[in-house]
Amino acid sequence: MARMTAAQAAVEILKKEGITNVFGLPGAAINPFYKAMQTQGGLHHTLARHVEGASHMAEGWTRARAGNIGVCIGTSGPAGTDMITGLYSASADSIPILCITGQAPVAKLHKEDFQAVDIASIAKPLTKMAVTVLEPAQVPGTFQQAFHLMRSGRPGPVLIDLPIDVQMTEIEFDVETYEPLPVYKPAATRAQVDKALDMLQSSERPLIVAGGGIINADAADLLVELAELTGVPVVPTLMGWGTIPDDHELNAGMVGLQTSHRYGNATMLASDFVLGIGNRWANRHTGDVETYTAGRTFVHVDIEPTQIGRVFAPDFGIVSDAKAALELFVESARERRDAGALANRADWAGECAERKRTLWRKTNFDAVPIKPQRVYQEMNTAFGRDVRYVSTIGLSQIQAAQLLHVYGPRHWINAGQAGPLGWTVPAALGVATADPDSTVVALSGDYDFQFMIEELAVGAQFNIPYIHVLVNNAYLGLIRQAQRGFDMDYCVQLSFDNINAPEVNGYGVDHVKVAEGLGCKAIRVTEPDGIRPALEQAKKLLVEHRVPVIVEVILERVTNVSMGTSIANVTEFEELASSDLDAPTALYANLD
Repeated sequence: MARMTAAQAAVEILKKEGITNVFGLPGAAINPFYKAMQTQGGLHHTLARHVEGASHMAEGWTRARAGNIGVCIGTSGPAGTDMITGLYSASADSIPILCITGQAPVAKLHKEDFQAVDIASIAKPLTKMAVTVLEPAQVPGTFQQAFHLMRSGRPGPVLIDLPIDVQMTEIEFDVETYEPLPVYKPAATRAQVDKALDMLQSSERPLIVAGGGIINADAADLLVELAELTGVPVVPTLMGWGTIPDDHELNAGMVGLQTSHRYGNATMLASDFVLGIGNRWANRHTGDVETYTAGRTFVHVDIEPTQIGRVFAPDFGIVSDAKAALELFVESARERRDAGALANRADWAGECAERKRTLWRKTNFDAVPIKPQRVYQEMNTAFGRDVRYVSTIGLSQIQAAQLLHVYGPRHWINAGQAGPLGWTVPAALGVATADPDSTVVALSGDYDFQFMIEELAVGAQFNIPYIHVLVNNAYLGLIRQAQRGFDMDYCVQLSFDNINAPEVNGYGVDHVKVAEGLGCKAIRVTEPDGIRPALEQAKKLLVEHRVPVIVEVILERVTNVSMGTSIANVTEFEELASSDLDAPTALYANLD
């Protein structure tokens, strides 16, 4: 046993739980914790410019690698309230992050002390646990429980609030004997899996819907093996994108109202059975539930018991961690294959492949101002298979999901349900910190980029290299398109004549100057033939300077992006692909 402050014990527990990096901002009420980090070492701290930014960096860190848990730290009062958006984003997508806040002394909590807010009560609906620790001796157990909860069942965030006097009080703590608590995850039974496969076998046109739970469980290889054993095509959700490579012959495309493929929606409508694994049936994926479910039998596998039946009642539900379930699905499917008891799905898979070969949206536009579709075409060519994309919300993200190609798990990192503007810059910094040797490419519209643009300075200060493709139409594009239904274009224009930068007049902010002022490199592109050279130059600048590199592409002001209210009724506003010259042949090369 050893005597140490509660803050010192907390730092030692972080290290014992596998934490190496933290993101945050010091302040008066959390300074004892920072002192413990300074004197004890072992934790690399990245100083954010905004506490919300720190929370999104922690999210990016978690989302980048299996087993990661991001940690963000702030002082009392507004630091905690600033983290709420990060907690919401993490909770919505089942992402474990630990938020640690300072707090006023215990005796002052009821006296409206300076920057004293009941952050635990505020954060409780968005976390698996939110607690203000009132007894110093409870600090070790609280941190131990936090990691247990974050890893068990459906993953999610935790907030621990530490009054300054609690941090500074000495306790007895034996760090050498500390061990993380066992993790609990529900697991399917063989009988449940056999019944689900029996239901699949009795269908004619089955699909597997692969959700983000498969990525959280690090089980993408098992998913692909199951698809190949059974011959059943796979529809990845937005959060499950990358579970099966886009160019795999059994990848049937994404389904939904916005972030979807034409061939994916057509295949879903043609199916008669759906096995959903680790997915939520999110409304942007299903659209109107009657159309989505009509004529189809559903099996739903999810780690969270209350998720089964939340959106619609499946014909059969299995509560299980995705990896545990997939291990049994693969085991059972192998046995059936070896016994010659698996149906031949070649004709159905061929139908799906033909749709994938032919139902494309056009990207090869040469117009000036630049059409956004051309940007994604050039990104596919410039960045190849190993790129990690990071994005959040808006027409830029929607069209990226329609037109970019993703080939591996955690190579599309997206704030799926919450979609907070400003998320992309700090999240990309978290991803690039977790995987500094990969090519990390963020994608934003101009409004998302401006929300937390100050975090670019973090990348410059700490040499966190990534490329940020900024598609600039000087509009709140998604809201503008939604306002069409109200016959208005109101308070959504970001354009103005910049008196200091006439070269961007009509587009307002000079993002190149701002980015350079924050210590980054930036390139502006105004013609389509300049996109690819700019992306290649960005890759070279990234290696040379090890700072964020922004490639701003000036777009046409108005582009209506494909979307609708039903997967059977997606409006296509632009010209569609009419030949192989308009379609990404690499994605269907395996189908010949």
